[in-house]
Amino acid sequence: MSLAEEFERVGERPTPPTGRVIVITGAMAAGKSTVAELLATRLEKSVHIRGDSFRRMIVNGRAEMTLDPTPEALAQRRLRYRLASDVADAYAAEGFDSIVQDVIVGPDLPRFVEQIQTPERYLIVLSPSVSVLEWREQQRKKQHDVHFSAGAMDNTLRRETDKIGYWLDSSAQSPEETVDDILSHLDRARV
Repeated sequence: MSLAEEFERVGERPTPPTGRVIVITGAMAAGKSTVAELLATRLEKSVHIRGDSFRRMIVNGRAEMTLDPTPEALAQRRLRYRLASDVADAYAAEGFDSIVQDVIVGPDLPRFVEQIQTPERYLIVLSPSVSVLEWREQQRKKQHDVHFSAGAMDNTLRRETDKIGYWLDSSAQSPEETVDDILSHLDRARV
């Protein structure tokens, strides 16, 4: 088969069914990465989109989020969120369930959800207790600068974030139990 014939054949591929976009958010150390990865492994055709990977792609000129973020840091965060939602939609359009995982709290959360164009979209907010967040943060192997305390992040999550989607206190759950809970209550997460 010639290259031209191969390209023509690929173009005849039937349109795949649209996948879903499942957003997992919460404070740092809430278990987002672990839960998102486990959830992705439980779905037939899935991708795990780590929002922070878009931040890390910036080689020079990265502006880190702090308690008093610069306009550039805020612009880069908006870019990161836009890229994550665009990538999620692109994979979903090809029939993949897109699991997006990032810290998206406060007024950013409803804006992020609205950016997603995929009709079947779900939001899970992991909200373990502050003491669990603090303990998990101490246990993490990730080496990074923490600009927010667990208490400050939890406060923003609970007091400044719209109660949309499925809020899950995963304090007493293993990651596997959290995924089971999410799958059992996915209908409550629809946004």
